[in-house]
Amino acid sequence: MSIKEKIVLLSPYIFQNTAITAYNTYQYKIRHSGKYKYFRKYYSKVENFSQDKLDKEVAKKKKSFFSFVKKNSSWYKNYDFSALTSNKVLNKRDIVNNLDSIKTLSENRGLISLTGGTTGASMKVIYTKSDLQERFAILDHFRAQHGYELGKKTAWFSGKNLISENDINKGICSHYDFINKIRFYSTFHINSNNFDIYWDSLNKFSPEFIVGFPSSVYELCQIADSRGLRIKNKVQVFFPTAETVLPKHREVISRVLGCKLVDQYASSEGAPFILECKQGRLHIHPLTGIFEVVDKDMQPSQEGEILVTSFTTHGTPLVRYRIGDSIKMATTDLKCSCGSLFPLVERIEGRASDYILSPTHGKVNLGNISNSTKDIKGIINFQVIQEDLSHVTILVTATKYFTNSQKKNFLAALEERFGSKMSISLKVVDEIPTEKSGKFRIVKNLLEN
Repeated sequence: MSIKEKIVLLSPYIFQNTAITAYNTYQYKIRHSGKYKYFRKYYSKVENFSQDKLDKEVAKKKKSFFSFVKKNSSWYKNYDFSALTSNKVLNKRDIVNNLDSIKTLSENRGLISLTGGTTGASMKVIYTKSDLQERFAILDHFRAQHGYELGKKTAWFSGKNLISENDINKGICSHYDFINKIRFYSTFHINSNNFDIYWDSLNKFSPEFIVGFPSSVYELCQIADSRGLRIKNKVQVFFPTAETVLPKHREVISRVLGCKLVDQYASSEGAPFILECKQGRLHIHPLTGIFEVVDKDMQPSQEGEILVTSFTTHGTPLVRYRIGDSIKMATTDLKCSCGSLFPLVERIEGRASDYILSPTHGKVNLGNISNSTKDIKGIINFQVIQEDLSHVTILVTATKYFTNSQKKNFLAALEERFGSKMSISLKVVDEIPTEKSGKFRIVKNLLEN
């Protein structure tokens, strides 16, 4: 937790809501200024392009981005962009260790994003304002197609931890942005003991939309479902973030909240978008970047790990970036009844929704665990292994910047998430083994497997 967050947490509750409202409104001002309106208009048109027009726009985007990267990033000066797959892969370790060579602008000229690291590494990347505005224009256009617009009542379940145990004891589980009508719920305290607090708040607030970690919303809905409860006023849409959506998520959440679940894929560091259409199919948005699907030998495949090249990462260019997620493409002859020409994805296999069981906090989901690396320097990868309810082992691969001070901060962030009754053993290792499938798991809950 940052110093600013600690100050807010110690302030009176009404001040906390005011501070969160002011901060959130300021962020929306940045996101919705500049070229935002231009991008909203542009992306509302592209879905009606002919195949020829779409191909020309993709080629134009690709040429413009590669020309910029070649000129402005020393990391890519020897890349042959005319034969993209002939170039080396960009790994998370490369970004952590070589950000100064990869980035194209200084931190004071760009917008810093700290990734949560759901595949084991938290990183700092720098966005240009234009890229950030374009990404939010894409996301806002996508959500608008499903009825959402800023100002409609929304419940948000993500990794911000501004709720204390004392707040929970007072029956408080969220903060409210009263200008934008967004209620931010803590995902650190969802369990059977606190269920009534969350359930009463959610019913009283009566949101039209919900956004956030599917595992957290599922946990709440699962408890409600076991008690035969249904929300009083149905939610229109749940937009999941940061984790893989499982069939059980769709089933239980839809039943309890009465809403449809509309999925998306992106990332904090700026991956291209995969978006679910009104017919429930997943589409790659080709104007946002390139997805290469490769097998364990890094050869092209219909199903496997993805290397992403994103056209909205001018600040910290991502070219053939090994993001750590996997997808399965649909066959090329398959067409969606929605009429879109965008490529179809059969399923997203990345962002596993593993969790740790805490004696005091119940299920601690992947989104919250991954956020523990924010502001921690030097971590390349980490993995949480649980074999006992009251103990976890943390394996870390790190650089020289992972000092004793950083270790102390990292352990404090983990204790905040796991609770004081969980003992933690931290080991710095040279390498963390992957699974037999070749995938890396940030969480290995051996109690549940």
